[in-house]
Amino acid sequence: MTAKAETQSVSMVYELPHPPAKVWRTLTEPELLARWVMANDMKPVVGHRFTFKVDPTPWWDGIVECEVLEVETHRRLRYSWRGGPRSQVIDTVVTWTLTPTPTGGTRLALEQAGFLPTNKFAFGGADKAWHHMLGERLRDLLELPL
Repeated sequence: MTAKAETQSVSMVYELPHPPAKVWRTLTEPELLARWVMANDMKPVVGHRFTFKVDPTPWWDGIVECEVLEVETHRRLRYSWRGGPRSQVIDTVVTWTLTPTPTGGTRLALEQAGFLPTNKFAFGGADKAWHHMLGERLRDLLELPL
């Protein structure tokens, strides 16, 4: 019997002054999602396979393969996230949870779970990237009339 490898998760929570419906659009509409994450062909339909794409780098082809696993409109979205350099391919699950706040805003929680001990470089990169994308790019996008 073999022991299952311990995994790590990137987790963060943001309090946003925008209603869940507006935040949901930025998570599920390809044009809006591309403005703060990457170009994509997302459809919030369970079983839909989609990709995120950016220009390749010397260490990564710039492609993330995904599949929608769960959709609860304006509340929860889960999808697989597979990609990375050949030497450190990651196979994780991204979960977004939207909770309405008493002031009409949204508590947005992100978890990207399943990083293996061999994924240290990818784990660190994902943590930094999500902080930048959520803390700056998504907040800026939400300030616009959508």
